[in-house]
Amino acid sequence: MTFRAALLAAIGIALAVTAWASPPPSSPRPIPRPAVVAKPTDGVADRALAVSPRPVPRPGSRAVAVLPGDGPDLPRLRPKPRPSKAQRPTQIVQATARTHSVPLTATVRPPARPENLRRLSQAIKYRTQPVPEATTGRKGSVCGDPEIRGTKIPPIAGAVRGCGLSEGVQVTAVSGVALSTPVSVDCTTARALKTWVETGVKPAVGRLGGGVARLQVAASYSCRPRNNQKGARISEHGRGRAIDVSAFVLANGTPITVLKGWGDGRHGKILKKARAAACGPFNTVLGPGSDHYHRDHFHLDTARGRGPYCR
Repeated sequence: MTFRAALLAAIGIALAVTAWASPPPSSPRPIPRPAVVAKPTDGVADRALAVSPRPVPRPGSRAVAVLPGDGPDLPRLRPKPRPSKAQRPTQIVQATARTHSVPLTATVRPPARPENLRRLSQAIKYRTQPVPEATTGRKGSVCGDPEIRGTKIPPIAGAVRGCGLSEGVQVTAVSGVALSTPVSVDCTTARALKTWVETGVKPAVGRLGGGVARLQVAASYSCRPRNNQKGARISEHGRGRAIDVSAFVLANGTPITVLKGWGDGRHGKILKKARAAACGPFNTVLGPGSDHYHRDHFHLDTARGRGPYCR
C-alpha cells in the first residue's frame, strides 16, 4: 500500500468516527434549566431569596426572618431593658489608654470626720524621745573621770555646824551603771563608788539577768545626825561623803534588794560578796547584821581621819 492510499484510509476512518459520535437530530436531550422560578409568597421570602440563599421559615414556625433594612414593624433581637431600681449611675474612669466603666459605689469616700475629732487630731503633736545621756567621753563627766557622769553643783551651806558640801558634784551614773536618783557627794566619794561598782558589784552580779543596770539609792547628802538620832554626831551624809544603796536592779528589771535578798540563797551570796568588796574603796561599810538601822540598805562612806570600819 502506497503512502497516499494509507493517508486516504486514515482520513476516511476519522470521518466515520466523527459521524458516529454525533447524535442524530431526533435523539432526546434534557430541557434547559430556567433562570429562577419564584413561588408567590408574602414578600418576606422574596427579600430573603434576593439577599442570601438562607432557607425560608417553614409554615407554622414562629421564626422570623430578620433582614437588613427592616422597618420598626419587625421585632428587635435585643435584651429587655433592666428595671430602673437595678440601674446604677456609672462614672467613666480613665486608666492608661483604655476607658472603663466603674460603678460609683467603688469610689465613694467615707463620711467626713466629726468636727470635734478633727480638732483633736490637729491638736495632737508627735513627741520625740529625749536622747539618752552619753556614757563615755569627757563631756558630761565630773571629777576628771569620763566614767563618772554628772554635773558640778554650787556649794551647799550647812544648816548646823559640821554640815555642808563646798566642792560637790551631782552624779547620775558610774561605769555605765545608772543611779536611781542623782547623788550629791564630793569627788572622793564619787571615785570610791565607781571603784566599788567596777571591782565589787559587777563581778558579784555577773551575767545574772543581763548584769547590773542600776543602783537603787536610798540617800546621799543630808544634814542630819547619825541614824537620825537626836544628840548623835553629824552623819557623813551631812558632809557629802556617804551613799545608801538599797538594791541592785538587773538589766531585765529584776531587783535584788538588801532587805529580802540578804537571806536568800542565791541573791544573798551576791549581796555579801558585793558588801565585802566595798570595804577598801569606802572607809565605812554597814549593812544587815551591823545594827537594826541598816537591815535594809548598805551604808557606804569615805570618813576621814580613821581606818576602815566594815560590819
